[in-house]
Amino acid sequence: MNLKKLSYLLIASGLLLGACSGKNNQNSSSENLTQYVDPYIGTGDHGHVFVGANVPFGMVQLGPTNITAGWDWVSGYHISDSTIWGFTHMHLNGTGIGDLLDIAFMPVTGDVKLGKGVIEDKESGMYSLFSRDRETVKAGYYAVHLDRYDIDVELTATSRVGFHKYTFPASDNAKIVIDLKSHLNWDEPTDTYLIYENDSTVSGYRYSKGWANDQRIFFTANFSKPMKGFLLSENEDPKDIKEGTELKAKGVYGQALFDTQDKEEIYVKVALSPVSIENAKLNMQAELSGWNFEQTIAAADKKWNDELNKIQIQTDDNAVKRTFYTALYHTMIAPSEFCDVNMDYRGADAQMHKNGSFRNYTTFSLWDTYRAAHPLMTIIHPEKMSDIINTMLTIYRQQGKLPVWHLTGCETDCMVGNPGISVVADAILKGYGGFDKELAYEAMKNSAMLDERGLGYLRQYGYIPYDKDPEGLSKSMEYAIADWTIAQVAKQMGKTEDYDYFLNRSKAYKHYFDKETGFVRGLSSDGQFRPDFNPFESVHRDNDYTEGNAWQYTWLVPHDIQGLMDLFGSKDAFVTKLDSLFVVEGSLGDHASPDISGLIGQYAHGNEPSHHVLYMYPYIGQPWKTADKVRQVLSELYHDRPAGLSGNEDVGQMSAWYILSALGFYQVEPAGGKYIFGSPIVKTAVVKVKDGKTFNITAKNNSSANKYIQSVTLNGLPYDKYYISFKDIESGGTLEFTMGDKPSDTWGTTVDVLQATGE
Repeated sequence: MNLKKLSYLLIASGLLLGACSGKNNQNSSSENLTQYVDPYIGTGDHGHVFVGANVPFGMVQLGPTNITAGWDWVSGYHISDSTIWGFTHMHLNGTGIGDLLDIAFMPVTGDVKLGKGVIEDKESGMYSLFSRDRETVKAGYYAVHLDRYDIDVELTATSRVGFHKYTFPASDNAKIVIDLKSHLNWDEPTDTYLIYENDSTVSGYRYSKGWANDQRIFFTANFSKPMKGFLLSENEDPKDIKEGTELKAKGVYGQALFDTQDKEEIYVKVALSPVSIENAKLNMQAELSGWNFEQTIAAADKKWNDELNKIQIQTDDNAVKRTFYTALYHTMIAPSEFCDVNMDYRGADAQMHKNGSFRNYTTFSLWDTYRAAHPLMTIIHPEKMSDIINTMLTIYRQQGKLPVWHLTGCETDCMVGNPGISVVADAILKGYGGFDKELAYEAMKNSAMLDERGLGYLRQYGYIPYDKDPEGLSKSMEYAIADWTIAQVAKQMGKTEDYDYFLNRSKAYKHYFDKETGFVRGLSSDGQFRPDFNPFESVHRDNDYTEGNAWQYTWLVPHDIQGLMDLFGSKDAFVTKLDSLFVVEGSLGDHASPDISGLIGQYAHGNEPSHHVLYMYPYIGQPWKTADKVRQVLSELYHDRPAGLSGNEDVGQMSAWYILSALGFYQVEPAGGKYIFGSPIVKTAVVKVKDGKTFNITAKNNSSANKYIQSVTLNGLPYDKYYISFKDIESGGTLEFTMGDKPSDTWGTTVDVLQATGE
């Protein structure tokens, strides 16, 4: 089937599936929304997004891997590249560190050098060039032509199975190479295994280390055509073997051999498991027992449409639709399932656990995602909340703390703070159940009371001194955010002593505030500010600030805006400084992290510590300033082209900020569900929420000029708050904004910050 015909089939099947889907009510029938998903968005600049075939939250992310190493290839793919080394079954989406790229398959013709196991080795002889004119990327489907071998490749997937279709030229030396040895960036195999079971089945595993220090993935592969032979090797000396032969080594190659006629199609199904080869076979049988490739594409398309239809927007601008639905797509690549169909999973204790009582997940980029991706999930994915929290609580039981940055069952301890605490607290405060609330509180409290990662110094000094621990300021400020969320849960549960203790710890940021300069600064163990202060400069390592500078970190107090304003001495001084953030210019220095991007003045939208800052103005009665800046970011720092992100996608966080902001609100406080109004860019939105209800958003008179909220109604009644609560959203109903081209003289201008922060 040619790509144009397949493209038509996808659109037609999407429309048919949409027409046949059930309706929640007259306003929420299923639409064909995958047509607006463009996976190229974020493949340029430094977006680092995944490109390939998968289904929402699936274990498998099957896609091409370029031969290039480096920061812009941590997902394995960049729009500037024209090489493909193999099609790997696991990828990251928008991270700053590279790993995964496991279980590689590559169709070839002729003899190829297998190389030394380093992907970027151009002498390997296996990679092919390709043209973007002959590449197709859709939600759940990927296709490309390998120029070197004249082979067409098409890919689709279920949650645990990657499905390959290779169209070969005529050849008596056609091969499908299985590469468990080669690696890119941080990843390195430690133990690999292949067994040639019979002429249609190969199985094995790949253990590796890197960002995840002990990753283990098992697989089985079924071929639609019997092989004429199979080669196994550790290096470049393959041996023709008999059925039942196996090879175990640090890096193993396999080559399935075929004779092919011109345009002959060979299909391969590859099932993964974090537990065993036997479970991989079970996953195969349960999810993809047959060989209907087009049906699998349609099923993947339907799964994406079902999830994308949780938010249906109306706008006159198709570029906004493409940006919006691609962003929503990006928020659902991870967290990814990390268990088998029988609920077996590999835990944080490196043990295999049978028949889990919950669906286990992995890929928790929590320093990023606690800010917007998880608050979005609480709205549109209520069915996943108990599994997400139970996963985190199980990680706590197995490793002694809540996850920090978890990947394939391994704790990476990447980034600073205790972001998992905020996610658990948010679920509790929003009334979610299905998990042990007392265990959840224990996990939060014990994770905050450890001695690791500067926490011991925090208890000793009340802050983390720069002469005791690098990045102490950022660590303390992130810990303060998490501590505030513990305090709110303690208050709800009647734990008064804990409430007082953690609320006091949540004010640790005050130690760092220098009233003379109006910035937070590194503080020594004897109470002296770090000398030679430059508020613009950022040092990538051994600095007070994690991926930022004083201009950016001074505002990292989303939980206590009144307390921060008090440090400035007056509301006017606070506002003057905040206004200045968006206009001041200065050099970040030669050693600044590339993550500090998307700059408007010193506001850095490309990095997460800034994401709440635009929404601080409504707390002080100046909502029009939020409207101005939110609209600027939505229109200038997001767009529907490859460089459409201003920083790393960060496993859905950048996109979640866009989704919430496009709807007109954003959760500033780290837990509890107070979504602050900004400036919606959609005309209407129908959001499917808990228990089959819908939350409807309408923005009357909305346009690029009419960006200021004039008035708000909720369920037809006047609404004078500058935020909406999670409870009102999950209850369903209608939120209506009336927009205008000038700031309102009355709406949102008389707000009490003390009341806003709940103190």
